[in-house]
Amino acid sequence: MELSEALYRCNKCGFCQASCPFYQLTREEWANARGRLRLVREALEGRLAPSDKYALRLYRCFMCGACSATCPSGVPAEEVLLKTREELARKGFIPSPLEELGSRVISTGNISGEDKSLRLSWAQNLDFPVRRNGKPDFVYFVGCVSSLYPQAYGLPQSMVYILEKRGVNYSVLGEEERCCGYPLLINGQVELALEVAKKNIAAVKETGAKVLITTCPSCYRMWKKFYPELLGEDNPVEVVHSSQWLAEAGLPLKPLEEKLTYHDPCDLGRGSGVYEEPRAFLKSIPGVSLVEMPLTRAEALCCGGGGNVESLEPSAGEGVAKMRLEQARLVGAKAVVTACPQCRRTLSRAARGTGLKVVDIVELAAKLLID
Repeated sequence: MELSEALYRCNKCGFCQASCPFYQLTREEWANARGRLRLVREALEGRLAPSDKYALRLYRCFMCGACSATCPSGVPAEEVLLKTREELARKGFIPSPLEELGSRVISTGNISGEDKSLRLSWAQNLDFPVRRNGKPDFVYFVGCVSSLYPQAYGLPQSMVYILEKRGVNYSVLGEEERCCGYPLLINGQVELALEVAKKNIAAVKETGAKVLITTCPSCYRMWKKFYPELLGEDNPVEVVHSSQWLAEAGLPLKPLEEKLTYHDPCDLGRGSGVYEEPRAFLKSIPGVSLVEMPLTRAEALCCGGGGNVESLEPSAGEGVAKMRLEQARLVGAKAVVTACPQCRRTLSRAARGTGLKVVDIVELAAKLLID
């Protein structure tokens, strides 16, 4: 859909107000899709000059896609923002914290700015060596958060533990893995995103693997959807999210007598259409009672960790995370299961002192796996 067509399709009904997490925090019109689209339209028609203030309002968005999913007119607001940010980036209007984030990704290959030699720090305490050579059937693409944030190390450790126990012929890229480029793409830095996409694809091709598995929904969406769009060609590998693999793996699991609820990550759910596989796996655990929160699947509330907002306005994410946890509390869940390292980080911080546990689906699988 052309940008102008999308802007004029908005009938200002206000459905986006109810679904937008940023609007729920601010209650300001600019914070929902209707308000942002109006700003873009005013700029497109020459009544509003691009400025730092204008740009900031278009970048203070979790890019969760809830507005697009609930719009009765079918306005692809997320797509409009991506195109608008691309134009703002060309004109030098990226907010400085996000520009610094982009520079870190390009200079170091990751979002935290760490040396690439630390990419396998998460594997140091394992009882077995992580596979890096040979001719693997699967490549495990770990992602920046799980590779370089100690509080997220449990996720890749659990993933390779399961792969080892199931005898899967896998490998990781180690120092050859770079950020998938999603933070660059949503910054509007499309050419830079294309640059890292080419390098990651070359590294995976070198392994000869036929399947790429990832535990990060943003990496999954980037590989599955955006890489083919950026490069204009099909992926050299089949791209699978860990929750999809778990649903098909038929793992022998210990019983768990607990009431759980599942939080849909935005990039996995609305962004990629993966809703049922994580639930199918959770329902396969003996003894588990799976309850749904008031907002679920395409209507699920964001965890507050998306859209690079953490680099721009950290407090906003915490506020949204608390709203999501309240929904879990209302249905009597004892634990929130998600399928995203960023969701796990954001929700875990907000859950301190609440008595609610937050766990990734892969960590839960590893804990319950019968050797």
